Amino acid sequence: MATLHTEQRVKNLMRLVAQQGASDLHLVVGRYPTLRIEGKLFPLTQDKMLTPEDTETMSDVIMGEENKKKFLDQGQVDLSYNFEDKARFRVNVFFQQGYVSVAMRLIPREIKRLDELNMPEMLYDFTKVTQGLVLVVGPVGHGKSTTLAALIQEINHTQEKHIITIEDPIEYVHEQDKCIINQREVYQDSKTFQSALKAVLREDANVILVGELRDLESISIAMTAAETGHLIFATLHTNDSAQTIDRIIDVFPSHQQNQVRSQLANTLLGVISQRLVPRADGGRIPAVEIMIKNHAVENLIREDKSYQIDNVIETSSDQGMVTMDRSLANLVRQGVVSLDTALSFAKEPSSFQTLLR
Repeated sequence: MATLHTEQRVKNLMRLVAQQGASDLHLVVGRYPTLRIEGKLFPLTQDKMLTPEDTETMSDVIMGEENKKKFLDQGQVDLSYNFEDKARFRVNVFFQQGYVSVAMRLIPREIKRLDELNMPEMLYDFTKVTQGLVLVVGPVGHGKSTTLAALIQEINHTQEKHIITIEDPIEYVHEQDKCIINQREVYQDSKTFQSALKAVLREDANVILVGELRDLESISIAMTAAETGHLIFATLHTNDSAQTIDRIIDVFPSHQQNQVRSQLANTLLGVISQRLVPRADGGRIPAVEIMIKNHAVENLIREDKSYQIDNVIETSSDQGMVTMDRSLANLVRQGVVSLDTALSFAKEPSSFQTLLR
């Protein structure tokens, strides 16, 4: 049972996350509460080590009754948590070795523009089309949701559209400007991710943000929506454009894959792949691969030759495309990122040096 003392302890830790500029807070039995700052873990050794009772009662404070039922039933639960209207957290509570663990991601209240995020502003071009599929990809914790929020916010401030987001849980909260924005949280506003995605086709949306394309059904519905006059933004946990295309097609049974290739070739507008890379002077900066679909890319998707897409990106810089390694090399040349750091993120470390000449 959570006590007032536990509640205060949780609030103090959340306050510390915001004060220290941390991205995450981890509560794990046998460890000190731990912050992630600029990608590195920092245990709060001035606090006391967490016991099984600590993590259980602290998670009770965060979850509430409804989420706790789901947690006990499923072994984990995703939720969003508003802290005193000052900060918002995306939370996952889960069991490990029979103990309760909590991972919390701070969602900044302010939605930054692409230039403030050091992202290429030409990505706003994706917001100016009326239909198609735009994918933002990369590992967990590398800023995909933040980039998507900036793109949605640009539409919100410049166009009159109906935007629907389907998230699990809702991360950035958008204040409506020129657009109507409906943000649906899976399990709270809809029983399942798939049912929310199906329903969106009947909700007169112009722009749809899908938190994550996670399975065959969600990918299939998203592509159909992109074909039928909707602009779709979504994320995938893939590393680059070629892998993203392969992942989407491989989800489907082999007898459907030719049809899916054709559908993806028609609907895909572009893939933005990003990594947050440590800066030489502290902090992190995005390195960004940008693939924009042109005739060459479209043909490679249709012909099952996605392994050649990197070559098209490398030779199409005049169209705004850039490979991950070229983006990293630009950061090294600008003196923002060290060569060693760039090499550790490079896709082709052996040939990376040639890009610096």
